[in-house]
Parts: sequence; structure tokens; C-alpha cells
Amino acid sequence: MKLLFITIVTGLPRSGTSVMMQAIEAGGIPALTDNIRAADEDNPKGYYEYEPVKKTREDPSWLKNARGKVVKMVYRLLYDLPEKYEYRVVFMQRNLEEILASQKIMLRHRKQRGARLPDEQMAGLFQTEINKFERWIAGRKAFSMLSVNYNQMIESPRKQCQRVNKFLGGGLDIDEMIFVVDPSLYRNRR
Repeated sequence: MKLLFITIVTGLPRSGTSVMMQAIEAGGIPALTDNIRAADEDNPKGYYEYEPVKKTREDPSWLKNARGKVVKMVYRLLYDLPEKYEYRVVFMQRNLEEILASQKIMLRHRKQRGARLPDEQMAGLFQTEINKFERWIAGRKAFSMLSVNYNQMIESPRKQCQRVNKFLGGGLDIDEMIFVVDPSLYRNRR
């Protein structure tokens, strides 16, 4: 399958971006990763990250080789993407309480401290950021976006994988996509 666009998986940290990367890769789109960040107890199947995306503003040269592939990016970095390419963005959504709980557990595992803000305030900040991002991307011709809820991906993977397949032009192996969705990794629930 020859794709002319770049597929991007994004969302808040701990929103299910890694599982979506796994599903899209299993479906047939190669993942652009460097495996620098190794799998661990928080992401036992890997993080699917690619370091050059962090420096896109200074050096977007990695994009030349990204067509027809899927790459994971923190949503804030999408603002730095040049509009000379076509991007299909899969934006992962998840209940903010679950995201905050998952982040706290991950920080605890790493013996790090998080922000010293109450959860309600953090959730409000995250929601403001998401709203800003959605307004920004809606005004960009080079971008199209599909939102996928992580909870629904776990509960009804076939339906969500079909949506992603349609958004990415069809031709993905939906059964292989579903196979990698592992409900046992949905550990930080409301």
C-alpha cells in the first residue's frame, strides 16, 4: 500500500498513543521509531517514539522519509510541522482522570515528581490545551484528524479499527490491528 500522506498518532501523554501505533503498524503501515526508549512496566509493548520529532522546528528533514509511515508525536509538536506535506492525524482521547492516574503511577515508577497542582486544575489545563489544538488543526488544509477514544478502542476494537482504516484510506488488516489491542494493559481506570 503506497500512501502519499504522513500518519501521525497524537494525544495527551498516557492516552493510548502507543496502542494505536501498534495497531496501525500491525494493520500494515510501517512505524517510524528508533527504539531508544525501551519498553518498561508502564508500556510493556514499547513507546513507539522517534527522537527527531522533538526537534522538528529546527530540523524537519525527517519528514522526507515519513510519507507512507506512522509516527507518534506529542500534540504540541504538530504546531511545528511544515504544511508542504499532507498529514492524517489520529488523536487519542481518554478520560482525564485516568490519564492523571496513569501519569502519577508512571512518575512513581521512575521516582519522579509531577506537577504540584490538584487533579481538577491539571484536568482543566489539559482540556484548555486540547481545545486550543483542535481549533488550530481545524484551520489547517494540510491536516485531517480523526479522534479515537481509548476506552472505546479497548471495549470495541473492531469498530474503532474500522474507523481508523477508513480514515487512512482503507487497505489495513483489521484483524491484525484488533489482535494487538490488549485489554489487560488497561490498568488505570476511573
